[in-house]
Amino acid sequence: MNSPSRKRRVAVVFGGRSSEHAVSCITAGSVLAAIDREQYEVVPIGIATDGRWVLESGDPERLRIRGRDQLPSVDGDRATIALAPEASSTGLVVTEPAQPPRTLGDVDVVFPLLHGPWGEDGTIQGMLEMAGVRYVGAGVLASAVSMDKAHMKVALAAAGLPVLPSVTVTAAEWQRDAAGCRARAAGLGYPQFVKPARGGSSLGISKVHDAAELDQAVEEAFRYDPKVLVETAAVDAREIECGVLQALDGTPETSVPAEIRISGDHEFYDFAAKYLPEEHTELDVPADLPDDVVTRLRELSVRAFEAVGCEGLARVDFFLLPGGDLVVNEINTMPGFTPTSMYPRMWAASGVDYPALVDRLIRLALARDTGLR
Repeated sequence: MNSPSRKRRVAVVFGGRSSEHAVSCITAGSVLAAIDREQYEVVPIGIATDGRWVLESGDPERLRIRGRDQLPSVDGDRATIALAPEASSTGLVVTEPAQPPRTLGDVDVVFPLLHGPWGEDGTIQGMLEMAGVRYVGAGVLASAVSMDKAHMKVALAAAGLPVLPSVTVTAAEWQRDAAGCRARAAGLGYPQFVKPARGGSSLGISKVHDAAELDQAVEEAFRYDPKVLVETAAVDAREIECGVLQALDGTPETSVPAEIRISGDHEFYDFAAKYLPEEHTELDVPADLPDDVVTRLRELSVRAFEAVGCEGLARVDFFLLPGGDLVVNEINTMPGFTPTSMYPRMWAASGVDYPALVDRLIRLALARDTGLR
């Protein structure tokens, strides 16, 4: 039984086994710096690239990006931890070399700042659901559907939301009938984008200008995921994003939209343009858009949020086509919280600063029931 006088204990989980390990660490550094230590006791938990859970440093500076070749990571040499074995417990057990296990204590809520597979895709959400532990963000189904871009498009299209045409290619299909896969991709026309179906942070994405570039792009995407999405490019489109955040009564609210403009050597919003401060990317917050476009963006964002059953938060990404039509590019159930990330910047421009945003998400998670909702 929790003492009413003690601080709520928040486990901030970051790192993970995916290719977005470093991005997750950067996100965690920002959240650890912003979380109110007067209200919450913070337990920083890192997941190393080999899958081990460790009790990490709570120093945000250790998790800051320092350059292209100086990305942060979880220190796998720290004391390992695990959920307490009792099914009814939300405790954490710490195991240190040559030391007996010690109980860290009950955890009131988990803030899973994991990006990509084995974290953002419903896996950790399922584990926490089985353990009866409250957590920030979307549940198992919404996380899994949104992580898989092919299934996300099916769900959004079924709800009447506009999406770009695409085809899915698996590694097995490519090995069995590469010519058939090439023919299906060619039916989309050029240019097109090839991307890992269950990846993020623009890792493994290539822009394909003609058929001669397809094979290399597919092989690059397969480095990150055996399931690949080939998608029609939105030529001359503007990239617009909108944040969704639930009010404490569960009503989804939307931020001001923002626009991403890239320059220099970048043909699209790739990893370097997203995360490296020296790269040429301009973020217009709010975006310079007509009122009617802003209204449609916000309406479509809420519809996308509800179509996949999101909870807590999401970032919905759009293409604004030259003719004025909007199409949903993707929905992200755990958007980045790095210093340059659009989600917190959009909410700051909407009147919810970074610490208030983090606090709202924790309070939302604490208020909701465990189990089926």
